Amino acid sequence: MYLQHFGLTETPFSLTPNTGFFFGLAPHVEALQVLQTALQTGEGFIKVTGEVGTGKTLICRKLMNELPQRFHCAYLPNPYLTPDELRWAVALELGLKHSSKIDQQQLTSLIQQQLLALSAHGHSIILVLDEAQALPDESLEALRLFTNLETESRKLLQVVLFAQPELDERLAQNKFRQLRQRITFSYCLRALTLNESAAYIQHRLSVAGSESGRLFSEANAKRIAKAARGIPRLINVLSHKALMVSFGEGAQQVEKHHIAASIADTSDALRHQYDTVKWLVAAAVIAVFFSGLYWFKGGVA
Repeated sequence: MYLQHFGLTETPFSLTPNTGFFFGLAPHVEALQVLQTALQTGEGFIKVTGEVGTGKTLICRKLMNELPQRFHCAYLPNPYLTPDELRWAVALELGLKHSSKIDQQQLTSLIQQQLLALSAHGHSIILVLDEAQALPDESLEALRLFTNLETESRKLLQVVLFAQPELDERLAQNKFRQLRQRITFSYCLRALTLNESAAYIQHRLSVAGSESGRLFSEANAKRIAKAARGIPRLINVLSHKALMVSFGEGAQQVEKHHIAASIADTSDALRHQYDTVKWLVAAAVIAVFFSGLYWFKGGVA
């Protein structure tokens, strides 16, 4: 709704992970370097963890988009699966055509044969799981057993896990010590610094077509970064809302009170830099603005 007003060609702060907006900030570049190095070794498990909203899915997609042709990638975006469901899902991702009447032992044998066939044609096979903290305990063990499949010289399957820190807490349990020892490379994504956050905001605006200079001053970008705790997803949410409020006022740039309104309207944002009266007023401002948009559109939600 504000694209034309600010001279943008696309929404700069969408929550959908879009590799076209990838920005080479230190934590994301380091994570990719670890992943690429680990995949070259051909061994075991690789794990990337990070808090909600730190960019794991974006890095996951960036990795898969840039894999060399020799890699065959099986991708499971929602691994909340039983061990049986996990095997069926892996078989499907490997391109296996099979009858639902076969038992799990036969299915495992078919998966091994397919892995051997792909390997014989020069492919390195990786299984990528996003949101891996959702894997049930029994499925984590089934996943470990997959990595027992090997030739005399190398593993037939590498596993890349993208997960929230809860996975690390679970893997610390004694019953997962075998799996823990097979994780050969790990990386933990950190939040962005204030300077990284400000550069991130400007980069996304530039990619989205902004040519009118900074829509956010550096000071205001850092206000958003503080409230978002350096978490990219929250930075996107706050920046998007601030642009909406600025547009609603007909302003050409985001000001401090626009950011206050966006912070007040976002439950997970830190509000400590604003006193209670200020953020209550800001909340009222954004509520009136959204109400006006609703009625302007004829009451269509």
